[in-house]
Amino acid sequence: MNRVVHQTDGVAWLKANPLARGQSIITSLPDSSEIPSLGFAGWRQWFVDSVKTCIDACPDDSAALFFQTDVKREGAWVDKGFLCQLGGEAAGARLLWHKIVCRAPAGTITFGRPAYAHLLAFSRGLTADLDQSTADVIPRMGKMTWARAMGIEACVVACRFLLDCTGSRTVVDPFCGLGSALAVANALGMDAIGVELSRKRAEKARELSVQI
Repeated sequence: MNRVVHQTDGVAWLKANPLARGQSIITSLPDSSEIPSLGFAGWRQWFVDSVKTCIDACPDDSAALFFQTDVKREGAWVDKGFLCQLGGEAAGARLLWHKIVCRAPAGTITFGRPAYAHLLAFSRGLTADLDQSTADVIPRMGKMTWARAMGIEACVVACRFLLDCTGSRTVVDPFCGLGSALAVANALGMDAIGVELSRKRAEKARELSVQI
């Protein structure tokens, strides 16, 4: 299967390269700690705008999937699932489903980040088919290829949704990191396109392979 990784800014790349038919997005947007120059309020607006950019770039019959982990910041909870839904609403998209991915066993007390992550799917043209429903709670996120990676099992859930419920056979990740979603897509017989600002991470994303 084919894989291409571009070393550039993901938002700018999406605006210049809207997706073709048969392509959908699976991604995880950076946390505020990864873009400190924006400040928290600036990052929050950037996050919502970037979700909208991802959905806007998708054809109506494809989907944009987001894997996001909340943070506990200065005594307050930052709900990235809510921020994704603000971006989806601004893009005029439907929320097809919202899954919870366990990062730690139920009942575990965690600090800084919660014991779960969100996995959300949006589309402007697709509707949810109840006959193709899958588990709303994913008990394990799977192995992480780096500290901020999307777990491999969560990537598999996302890719299989695209294979089973859309016409997409190419995964695009505009914030691909080390390329977990790209590698899983390839392992499942899909093509993959990644975008990563860091040269070192882009190089690793071109070579990452996983077993599923």
